Amino acid sequence: MSDRDRVDPRPLTGEPLALDLLNTRWVSEGAPRDLLTGTDGLAVWLAANGLDGEFAADAATLRHVLRARDALKDAVDGAPGEGTGAVDSVLAHGRIRATLTADGPGERPEFDDASWGPAWLAARDYLRLLTVAPDRIRGCAHEACVLHFFDTSRNGTRRWCSMAACGNRAKASRHYARTKDA
Repeated sequence: MSDRDRVDPRPLTGEPLALDLLNTRWVSEGAPRDLLTGTDGLAVWLAANGLDGEFAADAATLRHVLRARDALKDAVDGAPGEGTGAVDSVLAHGRIRATLTADGPGERPEFDDASWGPAWLAARDYLRLLTVAPDRIRGCAHEACVLHFFDTSRNGTRRWCSMAACGNRAKASRHYARTKDA
């Protein structure tokens, strides 16, 4: 695959790793899209998250990342406590090793098998988000959108994955409904 083909086609990128993994599925022009249908898409996702130099975009890594994505989807979109077993089963393939660095105490992830690395890191990132602000892990409020984001707004009231896309569509729809009834 050429560098030109590695352009990330997703409408929302740059979210924390766990949510960025969920956002490898999206809807475009009413049709579902999935970046992770093969190792080429996995290579794009790994590069977008700075993991391409550390992990291979191979079939085993793709299989584990898809497993983590399904587990995270259940945990984020399901009822409280749902999906915990699936996330735990991904986390069982790695651990954090405490280290001492020149800068002081540190941590280094270790994996049973390197192909579990990206999946484990995404599941671990979800735990971090739950620790920081679980109520700010959100799905877009637009009924046709399946994207997720971590609300970093000051007052914590962000509703849309993107104000320019979903937020604007919702406002336009409300405006149309008001003017149509008038």
